[in-house]
Amino acid sequence: MSQARVLIVIPTLGSRIDYLDKSLASIRDQTVPADVIIVCPARHDSVARTASKWGARLLDDPGKGLAAAINLGISAAAPHHEFVNWLGDDDSLEAHSLERVVDALDKNFEAVVAYGACRYVDADDHELWVSRAGPWATRILKWGPDLIPQPGLLVRRSAWIRVGGLDESMRFAFDLDLLLKLQRVG
Repeated sequence: MSQARVLIVIPTLGSRIDYLDKSLASIRDQTVPADVIIVCPARHDSVARTASKWGARLLDDPGKGLAAAINLGISAAAPHHEFVNWLGDDDSLEAHSLERVVDALDKNFEAVVAYGACRYVDADDHELWVSRAGPWATRILKWGPDLIPQPGLLVRRSAWIRVGGLDESMRFAFDLDLLLKLQRVG
C-alpha cells in the first residue's frame, strides 16, 4: 500500500460488484489519496478481480457481522494511516470530500472526527435528499437522532483505537455508538 494518510474499509458480501466498482472509483477520484481494504467472504472471485483492478487489499470476512468486518479492516491499518472510515459497497464519496475532512482534522488537532453532508441517491443516481449535519448535530447526538451521516465522516485512528472501534455485539446503530464514544474523547 502507498503512504496514504487515509484508510477506507469496504465490507461487502460480493453480490453488488457494479456498486463496489463505483465506490472504488469515487475513492480513487479524490484529491487526497486513500488506501482501501475490502473485507469479503473468500469465495468471491469477482471481488478479488475488482480489488486487484483498483489496487485494494482484500481480507477474508470473519463471518461475525458487519461491525467485526469493519474492525478487521481497520485493525490492518499501517502506521501511516492517520484517519479511518468505512463505506458500504454501495456508497460513493463526493468529489473533494476527503480533502475537506482531512483539512478540517489537520486544522484542529483536538478533533477526533470530521464530517460533512451525505447525498442519498436512487439506483439511477438521482438525488433523493441531502443530509447536512450542521453544528447542532454534535450537541443533540446523545439524545438522538443520529444526524451525522457515517459515509461523510473521517475518524482519527488514534481515537478509534482509544475507544475500541465498533462494538461487535451490535447489529444496528454501531455507528451511532462509535460517535457517542468518540464524543467523550474529543
